[in-house]
Amino acid sequence: MRYIAFVGILWLLGLTTAATAADPVEIVVDGIEGAALTNVQEALALPAGLVSNGKVDRLWLERFAAKADEKVLTALEPFGYYKASVKVKLDTVGEGDYRLRVDVDPGKPVHVTAVNVGLDGPGAHERSLGKLVAGFPLQKGDVLLQPRYEEAKGEFKSQAQKLGYLDAEFSRHEIRIDRDKTGAVIDLLLETGEQYHFDGTTIEGAPDYPDRSLRRNLTYKSGDLFSYDRLGETQLNFTNSERFKEVVITPEKKEAQGNQVPVLVQLTQAPRRSIRPGAGYGTDTGGRFSLRYRDLNLFHLGHEFNANLYVAERLQGLTLNYIMPSTRDIKSSTTLQLNLQHEDVTTYISRLVSLELDRNYSFGEGKLGTAYLKLQQEEFTVGTQDSSSRLVLPGLRYTEDKYDNLIRPGRGYRFSLEVRGTHQLLGSDTGLLQIIGEGGYIVPLPWRLSLQMKGMAGATLMKDSLTDLPPTLRFFAGGDHSVRGYSYQSLGPRGANGQVVGGNHLLFGSIEVERALFKNWGISLFYDAGNAFNSFTNLHLAQGAGAGLHYYTPVGALNLYVARQLGVSNPSIHIHFTVGFEL
Repeated sequence: MRYIAFVGILWLLGLTTAATAADPVEIVVDGIEGAALTNVQEALALPAGLVSNGKVDRLWLERFAAKADEKVLTALEPFGYYKASVKVKLDTVGEGDYRLRVDVDPGKPVHVTAVNVGLDGPGAHERSLGKLVAGFPLQKGDVLLQPRYEEAKGEFKSQAQKLGYLDAEFSRHEIRIDRDKTGAVIDLLLETGEQYHFDGTTIEGAPDYPDRSLRRNLTYKSGDLFSYDRLGETQLNFTNSERFKEVVITPEKKEAQGNQVPVLVQLTQAPRRSIRPGAGYGTDTGGRFSLRYRDLNLFHLGHEFNANLYVAERLQGLTLNYIMPSTRDIKSSTTLQLNLQHEDVTTYISRLVSLELDRNYSFGEGKLGTAYLKLQQEEFTVGTQDSSSRLVLPGLRYTEDKYDNLIRPGRGYRFSLEVRGTHQLLGSDTGLLQIIGEGGYIVPLPWRLSLQMKGMAGATLMKDSLTDLPPTLRFFAGGDHSVRGYSYQSLGPRGANGQVVGGNHLLFGSIEVERALFKNWGISLFYDAGNAFNSFTNLHLAQGAGAGLHYYTPVGALNLYVARQLGVSNPSIHIHFTVGFEL
């Protein structure tokens, strides 16, 4: 064993030596810092082939060193240094090793002495373009920074094209530097040209799908201002539908008549049917396996059918969905769902059959309203109670979310509000009204930190006894997505035998601070508090706190939490593992 370890150490040392030997030319730049230094270092990158198999082509290196001062002077100009002086020295520091030392005296930077920025043409009256003119990032007296100048130019043209001015071009765009290289005049004039609009759209390559089903992916209509952003959104809609393996969208500007641009959408269909197995693990559910069947063009109407079989240690079930997309947009639809489920956790056992009809209506990006009607038959055991329940449950739900990134968001929010209820007059065994609200918010902080907050509240208004409610309508707390430090669904009011039976109301809140590490890792500290209860006068919040380790992959985050109970006489420690973003 010691011999293997010794060989391993020698192998690592060999790798280290090889890595060191791969850089026999050291380049040292003194006299500048920041972005200017970075640009100079990139300009002095050694050309491919100058170092081969750890050996340096000395003649080539000398020619490179002779031209290094020119490269440095050119690399400094974008940052306003037009009067810099450069000294370059090439030294031999060992057998076959060299050091290229570059000493830079940047001198005084060039300052802007005058700024002439303007608009001309039919779009000169546009307010958003006028704001860009007024807020031009370089003003009289500023150091001449060409990256800012180029960025502002790009923003001018991009904004003009967003407004439909596709022919926008700069008739004047120059920086004039005076002879003594101390001052510069900026002269910039954007000619907007005429404004364009969308004309009709031709869709080719998907004969199996009805035209109205395809056009729901369009984010524009004839007569709207032409926008490349809208075309990009349309491309995403077609691609994300998973119905097409190739999507090419071409604005046919050359065919435009009267500034009306026709659009050609060319599609290549993907297989409509798929079977996808899955496996994983969650602390709440235990090990799990799933199998999903999906048909994306049922009856050649663009309707979707999927069947999902899932088997876990504590949860088993089968869900069948029939989705009829609306021609209004990609988010609006009508869904019929059949759900068969068996759940066996420490707190309760539940066996249910439900049939649910949903009408989903999009109110804009990230905003979705749902009206539903659920028919549910459930047999359950809670504590010492064995019972069954029949429910006819209508409800309304509104959700809204906006994140800058769904895999690893740095900023954004989500919230939902749901109202549901039933009565014996509808055919249910019991009557109640429930209001449930939940949300999350994430905001970036300095030093690669982020603050994540989330919460949930639920209230049940009913005249019947809690014992008439099935577990799916009672509130419990504890687990991966609730108060960490406690087992799944282990918090709530207890029955006469001391077992948790659930409550009429729920209150939960969490705060977490995460520090990003490297590219795909993060660590966090968190605090959770919450509980289920029957009366606000008898509310006791269970608490948990701990640390988390996160690894972000292209398909979701892997989260490992170690949580400790707070405020109890004999606190225990729980480990929670989840997959995916949780706000």
